[in-house]
Amino acid sequence: MPQEKIAWGIFRRRQLIVPTWRGWLLLVLVAGGCGFLLVRNAYSFLSVTDSKPGGYLVIEGWAPDYASRQAIEEFSSRPYQKLFTTGGPLENGAPLSDYKTYAELEAATLLKMGVGSNNVQAAPAPRVRQDRTYASAVALKRWLADHNMPSTNVNVVTVGPHARRSRLMFQKAFGKDTSVGVIAVVPFEYNQTDWWRSSQGFRGVTSEFLAYVYAKLLFRPHSPQNSFSTDPKEPR
Repeated sequence: MPQEKIAWGIFRRRQLIVPTWRGWLLLVLVAGGCGFLLVRNAYSFLSVTDSKPGGYLVIEGWAPDYASRQAIEEFSSRPYQKLFTTGGPLENGAPLSDYKTYAELEAATLLKMGVGSNNVQAAPAPRVRQDRTYASAVALKRWLADHNMPSTNVNVVTVGPHARRSRLMFQKAFGKDTSVGVIAVVPFEYNQTDWWRSSQGFRGVTSEFLAYVYAKLLFRPHSPQNSFSTDPKEPR
């Protein structure tokens, strides 16, 4: 079909195919179906459990007490060498606390719950502006290197939808020579099957989904020591 040139041949007019009302209806139905599947499967996608027992068990220090209890059960039932706690400076109440980091606070919690002092070790991370999970993983890797302890296998205990990103960040920090597993503890704060019905579930899952997309597509490994911050509200 001949095309009409206009404006001294600078532009040309072409036919454009657009959907009919039936086509728009089909597109809306397809988009709605994809959105529904995304919502239904977001929690299960993020809350992956891929446990690789052995080596070192790690629990993220900000995790609640019920996650600590599950970490103790895991440590007691598997052949781990040591139970490590990670995390940076406390965000609230640090001046009133004997423990200045989440790693130290979690280590003290585990000791109170009955874990032997020889089995627990805190690996505190510095305060950073962003990517706190990665900074915690790097701090643990450096602690192991400083103490001449090989890091061939690390199994991370975390909570719910944080699991997939935790495993990704620990793998980036430790590198391909270390096998990184993850255990997602089911959160008590909301029902994982209909997480969108509670404010905590909605905030937790949606924010973790966006954070995982960032970590997967935009994050580049860096040195956490170059990213100090005094802002306690940065995402983990």
